Amino acid sequence: MYTDTHCHIFLSDYNNIDSILKELNLNKIKRIIINGYNYESNDEIIKLVNKYKNVYGALGIHPNNIDDFNEKTIKHIINNINHPKIIAIGEIGLDYYRNINNKNNQKALLINMLNIAKDYNKPVIIHNRQSTADLLKILKEYKVKGVIHSFSGSYETADEFIKLGFKLGINGIITFKNSKLNEVLNKIPIDNILLETDSPYLTPEPYRGKQNEPKYINYIAKKISNIYNLSEKDLSFYLENNFNSLFDIKS
Repeated sequence: MYTDTHCHIFLSDYNNIDSILKELNLNKIKRIIINGYNYESNDEIIKLVNKYKNVYGALGIHPNNIDDFNEKTIKHIINNINHPKIIAIGEIGLDYYRNINNKNNQKALLINMLNIAKDYNKPVIIHNRQSTADLLKILKEYKVKGVIHSFSGSYETADEFIKLGFKLGINGIITFKNSKLNEVLNKIPIDNILLETDSPYLTPEPYRGKQNEPKYINYIAKKISNIYNLSEKDLSFYLENNFNSLFDIKS
């Protein structure tokens, strides 16, 4: 059984949410964490975690949703941060790929989110796209733990994040033919990684190009099992320990 530590299962993308979430156990998925990115998605997460037993949530503002950096969204996050099934602040971070003209605003948003995480003792789920230097500089100033979502960088970058207490979120990119993550993970102990799908994005091979779902985490797990020469049972054991070292939940 695996945990999908990062996905976006929302009505805007799926017309079969009920079947996806009711069939998690049938697809070897113990739980999922749905990550928010703006007010509307955060609000939908609260409804979903209340409805489905093995669905958990992270509330946040994505750097590409900077317009949601306002009192209404911040207040909504804080008002729901102590919900027993809201277990992280995310998806938050920096993105210099889509917009480099608002770097200072992105940094201010990230710092605000990190302060909330620190105040309420929540791990963070971090987005990083072409912003590693600035991200590391900011994270070094905060004593927070969490996950570097969709990690695809170098071993040296991985080592920097790991030294700060972060796990690496590994998703369908590991199955892509041009991915160099194999070489990186060969140098990294398994206790530093977690699995994610980033559904509906980054669908692993052999379904690349189709809409992603949490059930495809099994293809990611199979690839990871081969890299670390572990059985499915042993891999699940290690990943569950990694999960429990970051997230405080009852089941």
